[in-house]
Amino acid sequence: MRKKAIFCILVVPPLFAIITLAQEPSPNDRKAAVEHFLRTQQEAWNRHDLEGFMAGYWNSPDLTFFSGAKQTSGWQATLDRYRATYASPGHEMGKLEFSALRIEMLGADAAFVRGSWQLTLSDGKTPHGLFTLVFRKFPDGWKIVHDHTSAAE
Repeated sequence: MRKKAIFCILVVPPLFAIITLAQEPSPNDRKAAVEHFLRTQQEAWNRHDLEGFMAGYWNSPDLTFFSGAKQTSGWQATLDRYRATYASPGHEMGKLEFSALRIEMLGADAAFVRGSWQLTLSDGKTPHGLFTLVFRKFPDGWKIVHDHTSAAE
């Protein structure tokens, strides 16, 4: 009985830890999931599905979006900003392309992403710039909790 107790104390917890770790996605799997998420968001934009694009953002008043010298706080305010800038009369969404993505995992449930964006508009103009994103993983998946986007002048 004593050997069984020692076995349970010394072997079972490390074995349980190994099994648990084996079930956790690797950092490369998490990076791939974040990149897939961004590609899905890009596809939504290119379908002119602004609500689908915004599904990638944390639906919270604590979401932050920085662009230029302006800060937008909250999911609804961010959606309103996108609508005014890209989906209102006289504006267009164009075709979005993300490139030069650098994804750094900050843990099992957080990521930092840097990259470039470019829009191709129907008049041939190509506004472009850089972005940094902070992601958190929630029970319903990865979400952007902070977006800092700049545009070239």
